[in-house]
Amino acid sequence: AGGRAGAAPLPWPGYPIQLKEEGNKYFQASDYEKALQSYTQAIKLNKDKALQAVLYRNRAACFLKKEEYAKAASDASRAIDINASDIKALYRRSQALEKLGKLDQAFKDAQKCATLEPRNKNFQETLRRLGANIQEKLRIQFSTDSRVQKMFEILLDENSDKEKREKAANNLIVLGREEAGAERIFQNNGVNLLLQLIETKNPELILAAVRTLSGMCTGHKARATAILHYLGIDSICMWMSVDNEEISLAVCNLLQTITDCLLDQGKEGHHGKEEALVLDTKKDLRMITMRLLDMLVSKKVSGQGRDRALNLLNKNIPRKDLKDHDNSRSIFVIDNGLKKILKVVGQIPEMPDCLPLTENTQLTASVLLNKLYDDLRCDPERDNYRLIWQEQGFLRIVSGVLQGPFDLGNKLLGMKGVMEMMVALCGSEREIDQLVAVEALIHASTKLSRATFIITNGVTLLKEIYKKTKNEKIKIRALVGLCKLGSAGGTDYGLRQFAEGSTEKLAKQCRKWLCNTSIDARTRKWAVEGLSYLTLDADVKDDFVEDEPALKAMFDLASDKTILYSVASALVNCTNSYDTKELVPELVQLAKFSKQHVPEEHPKDKKDFVVKRVKRLLKAGVVSALACMVKADSAILTDQSKELIARCLHCSPGSWECWAAPALIPLAVEGTDVGKIKASHALAKIAAISNPDIAFPGERVYEVVRPLVSLLNTERDGLQNYEALLGLTNFSGRSDKLRLKIVKEKALPDIENYMFENHDQLRQAATECMCNLVVNKEVQERFVADGNDRLKLVVLLCGEDDEKVQVAAAGALAMLTAAQKKLCSKMTQVTTQWLEILQRLCLHDNLEVQHRGLVIAFNLISSDKELAKKLVESELLEILTYVGKQEDHPKKQHVINVARDCLTKCMDYELIKPLSQA
Repeated sequence: AGGRAGAAPLPWPGYPIQLKEEGNKYFQASDYEKALQSYTQAIKLNKDKALQAVLYRNRAACFLKKEEYAKAASDASRAIDINASDIKALYRRSQALEKLGKLDQAFKDAQKCATLEPRNKNFQETLRRLGANIQEKLRIQFSTDSRVQKMFEILLDENSDKEKREKAANNLIVLGREEAGAERIFQNNGVNLLLQLIETKNPELILAAVRTLSGMCTGHKARATAILHYLGIDSICMWMSVDNEEISLAVCNLLQTITDCLLDQGKEGHHGKEEALVLDTKKDLRMITMRLLDMLVSKKVSGQGRDRALNLLNKNIPRKDLKDHDNSRSIFVIDNGLKKILKVVGQIPEMPDCLPLTENTQLTASVLLNKLYDDLRCDPERDNYRLIWQEQGFLRIVSGVLQGPFDLGNKLLGMKGVMEMMVALCGSEREIDQLVAVEALIHASTKLSRATFIITNGVTLLKEIYKKTKNEKIKIRALVGLCKLGSAGGTDYGLRQFAEGSTEKLAKQCRKWLCNTSIDARTRKWAVEGLSYLTLDADVKDDFVEDEPALKAMFDLASDKTILYSVASALVNCTNSYDTKELVPELVQLAKFSKQHVPEEHPKDKKDFVVKRVKRLLKAGVVSALACMVKADSAILTDQSKELIARCLHCSPGSWECWAAPALIPLAVEGTDVGKIKASHALAKIAAISNPDIAFPGERVYEVVRPLVSLLNTERDGLQNYEALLGLTNFSGRSDKLRLKIVKEKALPDIENYMFENHDQLRQAATECMCNLVVNKEVQERFVADGNDRLKLVVLLCGEDDEKVQVAAAGALAMLTAAQKKLCSKMTQVTTQWLEILQRLCLHDNLEVQHRGLVIAFNLISSDKELAKKLVESELLEILTYVGKQEDHPKKQHVINVARDCLTKCMDYELIKPLSQA
């Protein structure tokens, strides 16, 4: 009372007790968060030891409810420190320790509780359970230890039977993926034994050891760090460098798993799992990054190993989300490794000093250059990036940079003398100079701001090289350059001008190169790039799809992934699955009147020709090829490539669903917006007409639901909406698990919106989908809930003139009223027209609609005597009597029987009497 004005009142001595009482009330109301706050505040203000012990044990109870077991054990221990015989605190600590997996300590606390209260059955039961769990844990532990030991003995014994060794290796991998097994291997000198397996140099044993180590590292930062330090990053990188694709990939996965742990990614939550404190993961991450960069320029590293290092850098260095302001990893790589990446990009395979490369290496390095550049946040960072690459030799990096950052490529071409140098080198007598210069011109023609210069100065030279050179490698590149420049110049004059009216002749030459297996694969792939431009011509694409050997050769080359984009582009051209603007007739007439050129559709680009081409592609195995392309490394499979593949799969008619589905699912989730929509629509087409168990076997069907739901959007066209609804209808009729998945994807509001749609087919499809969904209890609860018009909408749809809508809506209403009695009474309240609609259903000419109407009537009568009385007093009784008195007939017996069941139920209520008693 004497405090100064405006100051908070000092807590009085009884305040902690009041806070404790508040906490107890919150706890009883299951508001554990507020209870925690009250107990914590009381602990801070209290000075009485006895009360402090009570507060700590009460707070421990809150932590138990919140499943924060370590905190619960800590608070219970504090209470026990004050009062060693506090039986509640002892029991709560026992519960927490059990959840933390410390069964021995939990058993001791439970034992003390049982000693203090010997007759307490709860304590006795806890003791029995803990005792049994401890015995089981010991049994498993000893069993696991002996199994691990035995497996290593078999694997390290050179005289062991081959079959036994294979079995032991597989068992070890499985054990390493289980938490208990991984820990036992780790504790029993397992890492050293696995290292011994790797040192045997036996590929099978190396794979088993590496895969076991990957399982042991997964989701466990402390163990992953310990394994990294024990093995050493140099050794891991050395194993990844071997010229064995399977081993290199397995080691790459191990290093990715370790990196994920250090970044705290992909970690599974385990209640009570305590890990050792891991310090300074940034130091380990930088060490890994430096070793990966060193791998890029080492001649001892295989092409496979170099690809793995580039893929790991691509995946882990640039930010996943640009909203994250920390791009320090990209800056670190640019400062310490950009020159090394540029060295890889600048390699010329024809030169004797070239590093070991695969077909993917330089493209992957170009993608990394692009990602690093895009990850920069400001001009000073970009200037530093440019400064580093400008210091490198021009000839060796130009192609890679031109395939990488677009802005950077334009700046490169804008440098004084660069374009002139590229054109001049085409005329060099050295073939290697010609080769590099022609490739640079090809990539430079993508930079549209410089295409005019190349068209003006480079085309004549490329033509001359094409005609004079005897080197097939240079000849084919010159042709591709002409094709690419033609498309860059514009279709009005470009391609046909450069081909001098004979694109078919050039395409034929490309197809010959493509099928010539005596030419190296790298050169043959340029033929595919040429075809990707030449197939803009309708005659060329028609000839190409008829050349089955050329198609199959292209599909085989596509498996190497380096020309994935070119293959996809050629297929998009052949299937006409690119976007075309519809010509408005009025504007066409206006253009003709003003004597402007109006482009006309080529006869071979009309629908009939396109369908024939697509069928030929299907026969040649295009779907298998596209599915294989989807599995490419993420660094090479860009969003634009995904969109092209999605376009091809979307346009393909015929019975190819089972082949296409696995490829479409990932395309519907990632990529450009257009690509995702195309893939989702293709999935909707499959889902609408196929048996889901065949088209999407196993768990795959659940992955399709989200793409279908994404099409239920007003921004999508009516056909996409319709086919998505048909697909969801098909799915929702399969199982309750699928229905629940559809609900969880928040599809219900969108489906309801389409039930209001003016378009008859959309309204029908949405109503049929809802008819299947109402079998699910969660959907039924939404109809029961107050404050919505869902039931009203279904009742009104039963009164529609469209019979198909009536069938679906009446079916939904029949199932709802059968499952939820509350909905029977609710139905009579949602609209004044309910009785009239019900009577119309029961008198309908369509037996399917009539049967559903009578089932609804039976449900209403069965739900409540008063409601039954209301129906008997209406004209519905006459309708039921009329239908029920009809003679038995096979076609409508099910209808007659339901009407008789309704009358029988009314007699049971004594609302009506049999005619004999009347």
